[in-house]
Amino acid sequence: MQSDIQSANSKKAVWTGRVLSALTALFLLVDGVAKLLKPKVVVETTVQLGYPESVIVLVGILLVFCTILYLLPMTSILGAILLTGYLGGAVATHLRAGSGAFPILFPVILGTLLWAGLYLRETRLRALIPVRT
Repeated sequence: MQSDIQSANSKKAVWTGRVLSALTALFLLVDGVAKLLKPKVVVETTVQLGYPESVIVLVGILLVFCTILYLLPMTSILGAILLTGYLGGAVATHLRAGSGAFPILFPVILGTLLWAGLYLRETRLRALIPVRT
């Protein structure tokens, strides 16, 4: 009986993690593809934040690549680490630019959701970081 409850909780946790991961990855992929396509709003925003237009495509390639690593089970932890660095850069950029609270906190929230999703769906990570209840 106890193992049935644990199994059901485990399945729910894994599916919750998959949903969190998918939503986070979808946002990051859309952002990365937007950088690859370089619509006017992306170019203007990037330049306003202090970056030259010439780096936008490279940043988009890196973001898409790291997000794909995050989505693949074998490289999901590496992808999460790389995306954490990317999101940290976003926080630093908005702090330097004097952006408001939301642009500064949004990458932190996104990173938290990214790791929460990975933690719930990845048994290797849960084995490394057990949560006591």
